[in-house]
Amino acid sequence: MRFIGRKEHLEDLESLWRKRTSSIVACRGRRRIGKSTLFREFARRTGDAYVEIEGLPPDKNMTNQMQLDNFISALASQTGCSMDPVPDWLHAFQRLEQQVDDAKRTVVLLDEISWMGGYDPMFPGVLRTAWETFLHRHDRLVLVVCGSVSAWIKENILGNTGFTGRFSRDYVLPELSLAECAEFWGDAKDRVSSREILDVLSVTGGVPRYLEEIDPGLDADENVRRMCFMSAGELYKDFDAIFDPMFGTDIELKKKILCELVGGPLSAAELERIFDLERNGRVSKSLKALKEGGFVADDPRLNPETGEQARTARFRLRDNYTRFYLKYVAPRKMQIEMGSYSFISLSALPDWSAVMGLQFENLVINNAMSLLPFLHVGNAIVESAAPYRNMRRGADAGNGCQIDLLIQTPRTAYVVEVKRRREIGMEVIDEVERKIKRLPLRKGMTPRPVLVYDGELHPAVEATGFFDAVVPVWKLLGK
Repeated sequence: MRFIGRKEHLEDLESLWRKRTSSIVACRGRRRIGKSTLFREFARRTGDAYVEIEGLPPDKNMTNQMQLDNFISALASQTGCSMDPVPDWLHAFQRLEQQVDDAKRTVVLLDEISWMGGYDPMFPGVLRTAWETFLHRHDRLVLVVCGSVSAWIKENILGNTGFTGRFSRDYVLPELSLAECAEFWGDAKDRVSSREILDVLSVTGGVPRYLEEIDPGLDADENVRRMCFMSAGELYKDFDAIFDPMFGTDIELKKKILCELVGGPLSAAELERIFDLERNGRVSKSLKALKEGGFVADDPRLNPETGEQARTARFRLRDNYTRFYLKYVAPRKMQIEMGSYSFISLSALPDWSAVMGLQFENLVINNAMSLLPFLHVGNAIVESAAPYRNMRRGADAGNGCQIDLLIQTPRTAYVVEVKRRREIGMEVIDEVERKIKRLPLRKGMTPRPVLVYDGELHPAVEATGFFDAVVPVWKLLGK
């Protein structure tokens, strides 16, 4: 399969070869996001030698020596070095260093490093010593530490004072853009309808591993059925594979947080009240880990009335796959396991339109920066891009408003309405007009209404000139 996306990352990585010194790179992100694939492609395109060693998954019987033995075995199979066991990580890294040829551009990937080093509290310090003492002397070496337990890497590697200023790059790998996602349909992209592509992306999000499961020769209904509603499907199984001890600590609390966020954004304090937990940091720590892992987001929000940062962070479930799984697949697990869950078409499923409307909205929010060229923002600085909610209380309760996406620059507030309907008529103008009237803006700010849609738009909507930008989803898909 051809490599899709990550153009900026690959160009940035290639620039490391123009340095006259070695580089150490960190890469974090949710599982299946394509971290190791990125570095394989980087080495394939520009390197001369490549070594990839992945830590063993956590297990109750796992030991540090087992991780060491796996390290040496993987190194030997790729380089032909000795398989003699080593007593500690310093000797393991010395064995690695002996295989680096200064005449070759060499990429070394230490993958799932939290698994690899999680059984020896001295591991971060030994890695730092190995880098400082001998690994960094190889000017054509790029050493990559990579993993899906982002919080562990941040706390134990990036947060280690011994590594301060040592890392040339620290990537948090995002999902692919909508236009990049559409490339997984290959030559069929232009003949497959935007709605069909969108149905699949609303379930998978921009996660490359999930997109690899797409069969362009099948329609959206059959792709989603095979991936999500069959017990052997990749997306049916993956939630449990992600949220097991491999993901760190407090797994059950993290799952409970995600289940609550399916219903809408919440603050840490609101979650503590829901779970009846003391403010001891457990919820905040779990939210931080979920954010580092790419599953939730606390989008930076400015108060449009004051221009100041919002005082309370509200977390939304940003991962489309997780949202869809918890909302639609998990409640039907028993029927799926029995093989008794079937459907004729996606649109015939209960509440499908409402569910997919929210999934589409989430996709657009996650791709907010892709909207900017269509808004003619120019060189203006985007200060905030997040959903907006201003819920009034008491006698003023009817004057609140919710905006799907509010993009703020120093002088403009882009009020983005996201619609996914079979037919979209003039009523959308009335809806957005009411929201703008209720949106408190500081002096000098201009509200500009924007419509992002999937469906059949009535010609009169665009003809009125009410919306400053009208963006059909096919433009975001690059069709």
